[in-house]
Amino acid sequence: MTEQYHFQAEINELMSLIINTFYSNKEVFLRELISNASDALDKIRYQALTDKSLMDSCPDMHVQLIPDKENKTLTVQDTGIGMTKSDLVNCLGTIARSGTRGFMEALKQGTADFSMIGQFGVGFYSAYLVADRVQVITKHNDDEQYIWESAAGGTFTIRKDDGPSIGRGAKMILFLKDDQLEYLEESRLKELVKKHSEFVSYPIQLYTTKEVEKEVEVEEEESEKKDDEEKKDDEEKDDEEKKADIEDDKEDGEEKQKKTKTVKEVQHDWETCNPNKPIWTRDPKDVTQEEYAKFYKAITNDWEEHLAVKHFSVEGKLEFRAVLYCPKRAPFDMFEGGKKKMNNLKLYVKRVFIMDNCEELCPEWLSFIKGIVDSDDLPLNISREMLQQNRILGVIRKNIVKKCIELFTTMAEENKEDYKKFYESFSKNLKFGIHEDSQNRGKIADLLRYHSNKSGEELTSLKDYVTRMHEKQDSIYFITGESRQAVENSPFIENIKKKGLEVLYMTDPIDEYAVQQLKEYDGKKLVCVTKEGLKLPMSDEEEKEEEENKKSVEKLCTAIKEILGDKVEKVVSSNRMVQSPCLLVTSEFGWSANMERIMKAQALRDGSMSSYMVAKKTLEINPQHSIVKELRRRVEADASDKSVRDLTHLLMDTALLSSGFSLGDPNSFAKRIHRMIGLGLGLDEADAPEEEKVEGEVDGGDDDLPDLEDGDDEAMESVD
Repeated sequence: MTEQYHFQAEINELMSLIINTFYSNKEVFLRELISNASDALDKIRYQALTDKSLMDSCPDMHVQLIPDKENKTLTVQDTGIGMTKSDLVNCLGTIARSGTRGFMEALKQGTADFSMIGQFGVGFYSAYLVADRVQVITKHNDDEQYIWESAAGGTFTIRKDDGPSIGRGAKMILFLKDDQLEYLEESRLKELVKKHSEFVSYPIQLYTTKEVEKEVEVEEEESEKKDDEEKKDDEEKDDEEKKADIEDDKEDGEEKQKKTKTVKEVQHDWETCNPNKPIWTRDPKDVTQEEYAKFYKAITNDWEEHLAVKHFSVEGKLEFRAVLYCPKRAPFDMFEGGKKKMNNLKLYVKRVFIMDNCEELCPEWLSFIKGIVDSDDLPLNISREMLQQNRILGVIRKNIVKKCIELFTTMAEENKEDYKKFYESFSKNLKFGIHEDSQNRGKIADLLRYHSNKSGEELTSLKDYVTRMHEKQDSIYFITGESRQAVENSPFIENIKKKGLEVLYMTDPIDEYAVQQLKEYDGKKLVCVTKEGLKLPMSDEEEKEEEENKKSVEKLCTAIKEILGDKVEKVVSSNRMVQSPCLLVTSEFGWSANMERIMKAQALRDGSMSSYMVAKKTLEINPQHSIVKELRRRVEADASDKSVRDLTHLLMDTALLSSGFSLGDPNSFAKRIHRMIGLGLGLDEADAPEEEKVEGEVDGGDDDLPDLEDGDDEAMESVD
């Protein structure tokens, strides 16, 4: 007898919302139904722990998918606990025992608090995303077999099933909509199981159809017809009957072969769609490296094995397990941004895939880490597509970052070759982490490696640098530049190398951003040697000599400042240089020359911002250099000496280049060099071609390039 029931009034409305609103992607219906089947199997398994007889009705525990293209149905069957008649009425006809109407009203107002997964039990109704009608055949150990059926039209029916027994469990038959028949294709179903339900604890079996070739005997009529023809042939050819016994046997064999034919036969078989087991649920001590490698390739499709792995579990208010992998090489599009996924971590709840694009799960600087995070009690929204509480996400994120840093640190200490490969691929990520992650900045700083003037071809850490510091040294010296060759030969580190001090070479553009955040390490301040305020360790005698040198060039510094005007903020004596006459340093809190170069190269840079941040330049001169000594002598002899002006501009341009800046007026610099070449060759300025004459300068170049008086040629040559 068929009994008809009405859904609660609000259920109609909610089912409409489910079909049209909750789920952004219709394919998740299979995830929901398999998840429900897994829960049902869990329940019977737990009950069987105390009463093994409950499993007698159906010992096997599995989920089966049966596509039927002829009838346009998809069947999802499990051998779980099943449902009684009252369960069918209460569970499939009512979404929540209490609070449903309040939930609906809150949903309309946009204030609904979606809580724990499964509280509203809407997973079953996702079947109506792809089906017009759903039929549920179910058998519980304590009740008879019933059929529940509804077309989501406001009513459902329940009747006793007199058909073949399913043993125990539930059999859901989905009558698919005409535009959803793709879910009858075996390849599509395999794809969805692999994506969403690959690590469900129970085997998910797909009913497959295959065509195989098979040898079968021909029908009797055909064989008799062939026999008659053979007899006629035998009468006409008597001689052939006298052949040897071996040949007769051969003919008999051929005759038998002629009586068979190849036909295509349709075979059905069960194929397990989730052979990979969730290794994160096992004890790390019981998992071999080969198993980790196989699992890594299964979830990432990487052709290489991983470089390192971290397998851990967190217990407390929030419990979760995770397996994190560090790949061997960085993806080519790691920092491209745009619509690219922010991380490669897959989030599972009870081994059911939820999402792989949760930006809050992992910081961007760890976006290269691949793996799986699985929890049994994460708060999801009603469609299981979004996490609801950022606080819990914060706990997971904090633990993931902590474990990743532990993984890198262990690699650096115990396997230096692997860490070298890791640093070649992911050093930018660590420096990005210095810039972004203030809480873990100190720990990430331990992982940084740089070349230095004492490290040779090997990289050195900040920790090792500190152990080699001079006893009077209280700062960590570093220099930024475009390449290692450029910074090795920089005039900024001449005296540092002479004193036997160590300076770190930072040649990666992101280093400029990282050191802006990493102000100190182990109590030692990081000092850029290209900026003003550099104080090198000196003895009392050296300090006394430094003071005398400053006094000796005071008049020269004033003269140079008057000549250069606004091009420099000030001119001072310096002890940075040994072989170079002068260089340009920037203010302590402005851009360095290297940073200025980087910012100018930005395609979408804001020009107005640059005017604020471009560093004010200070010209530092080396009082011990022969050129500076000669200039000082000339200024003291005649403050209006025209050759001093020309040499000062030339020195300014060379200082710009050697200090890493770009020339504001390369043409004027080239003309000065050409003029120096002419003087060196003993050529008269009058011998120069007209287009090269200094008078052709646009801005009245007489001031910048004054005429040299008699005898100045020899003087400039001697200075050179």
